[in-house]
Amino acid sequence: MTSTVQSPYSTEQITAWLRGLLTIAWADGNFDAQEQKLIASITKDELALGIKWDSLEIITPIELAAVLGKGTPAGENFLRTAVMVAIADGTYSPTEDQVLQQFCQALEQPENFLEALRHTLEHPQQSTPATLTKRQINALHPLRDWLDGLDIQDPRVARFLCKMIPSQCPFERDVTLFGRKIVHIPPMCKINPLYEQLVGLRFRALSYLADKCGEDISPYI
Repeated sequence: MTSTVQSPYSTEQITAWLRGLLTIAWADGNFDAQEQKLIASITKDELALGIKWDSLEIITPIELAAVLGKGTPAGENFLRTAVMVAIADGTYSPTEDQVLQQFCQALEQPENFLEALRHTLEHPQQSTPATLTKRQINALHPLRDWLDGLDIQDPRVARFLCKMIPSQCPFERDVTLFGRKIVHIPPMCKINPLYEQLVGLRFRALSYLADKCGEDISPYI
């Protein structure tokens, strides 16, 4: 269904926005078959460029800023969604942090939220994400408030978020090798200190599509 809701963003801005989110999604280098299928779907349904996922180029910080503008509300809202995409899998990697920092600088947006987000950085030598201290968790409160300030205003961005953010907290599982358990992975909701923000954003995106755009949201549930 094609939405008739008037978006404050142009097609050029949304295309750059989604390319920026894809750049974040690919930053950790983990681009498996499931992600490939997702990207192909987004390319076809949201970007409508008629190209395959493997020919879609990432966007540079300079290109992104040229379209979204410097120091603009559009740039800030883009960064909010970019953070959500970065932490959607339960981990925040150094490569994702680097890309976000470059985007902040090009868009001339404050980088203070990155300092809080770095408390959740994964470390290669750890088999599971480290448990945050009470002080680290408290440091995330301003970041939570900032992320909750995102207002969904475009159906294409809303659909992207509904596809990128898991519909439910993944079950905990054991990773085995040659029949022996080598690591236990807890549910994402226990290891991601910003999981509530992810759930809230996904709910707002679904509500926007259903209530404002009149779309069938069953494919995302």
